[in-house]
Amino acid sequence: MELRELYALQLGLDKEIMEKHPGVSYETTKEKRILALLVELGEFANETRTFKFWSLKGPSEKEVIMDEYADAIHFFLSLGLTIGIDSFEHRFNKMVPFANLTEAIIDVYQKVVDFSKNTTKELYEEAFHSYLDILPQLGYNGDDMLEAYHKKLKVNYVRQETHY
Repeated sequence: MELRELYALQLGLDKEIMEKHPGVSYETTKEKRILALLVELGEFANETRTFKFWSLKGPSEKEVIMDEYADAIHFFLSLGLTIGIDSFEHRFNKMVPFANLTEAIIDVYQKVVDFSKNTTKELYEEAFHSYLDILPQLGYNGDDMLEAYHKKLKVNYVRQETHY
């Protein structure tokens, strides 16, 4: 799966945000973008309910889960742009390296934290690959992610127009 188009779309949204919000740039908001990514990972995990051992309620509907998943994709792309990445190729890992979704999400958290301490392309790529590899564990695929990203992109442009 090649994500060059998504980086271009994200760049357009990021530029609009930077134009509408004085003082906002990749340099001034890198830490905030990392924190936003971690928050969005938590919101995604919350909708999967993978960690809620005390509850019998199942995961949210696919559309809700993918909406939250797409939020994190936005921040992954934006952080990539921050460090000079404008394309990314991913092949889904056929061998699931984790026993369950909880372990997979914790792995992504750890890799994002590692990236926050040392913002190298290698650490970024490790974190992003790990996040994308969660899709098959949910029974979803790259097309599901692309659809969710495009849908959320439209929402994010509307939010900018309406001073969200």
